[in-house]
Amino acid sequence: MSLAPDVIVTNGRATTRAVQQQTQTIPIVSLGVGDPVANDIVKSLSRPEGNTTGVTNLFPSISGKWLELLKEAAPRVERVALIYNTQVASDQYLPSIEEVARLLAVKAIKTPYLDAVDLVHGIEAFALEPNGGLIIMPPVPTGANRGTILRLAAQHRLPSIYPNKDLAAEGGLMAYGSDVADNFRRAAYFVDRILRGTVVSDLPVEFPTKFEMVVNLKTAKALGLTVPPSLLARADEVIE
Repeated sequence: MSLAPDVIVTNGRATTRAVQQQTQTIPIVSLGVGDPVANDIVKSLSRPEGNTTGVTNLFPSISGKWLELLKEAAPRVERVALIYNTQVASDQYLPSIEEVARLLAVKAIKTPYLDAVDLVHGIEAFALEPNGGLIIMPPVPTGANRGTILRLAAQHRLPSIYPNKDLAAEGGLMAYGSDVADNFRRAAYFVDRILRGTVVSDLPVEFPTKFEMVVNLKTAKALGLTVPPSLLARADEVIE
């Protein structure tokens, strides 16, 4: 790379992979890549090979928590559509959701998509039956896909949970995910260690330790839901 930096910080799987293709020597500190092994960012979490380490924003076991929280906020939910992009490795999130679904007697329905057209077909078909909800799986949808999901969830009155708080702020019912600001603070720690001479392989990939939950009461009201006070008390942010 022409700038020859001492270390590079990347955010997101696509960006990280693109930078990896440009250099195999400059240390890379990655964030927001989901499962780093499943998404081909590193081969080992405990001792990363190559030039990449960092802080992952999610890990598979968190997915069961999404269903638990959605069911707590919307007790009438008996079916959930698991919305995930077929271009990204999302299979690692399914077992935890399916296990919790069995415990809660909720039917989990895989609903993969490639583009907004797939989303329209999948969500509208799912919405034909009552008592449904949506779990939006990583990565966070962008562009037309993002708007389509939010629009259809509102149109069909489907309680939905997202892995990033921005989606709750934009009209989703709720979100639960790692604290992004804290992840960036941890990335600064990695950069400091590397600049002081620590090699990448001696810096294990870290999982997030701080999480945040956001509940949108405006959306809850529009859906006819009364969110339990116990859930609101645990929320890091309540949008009114």
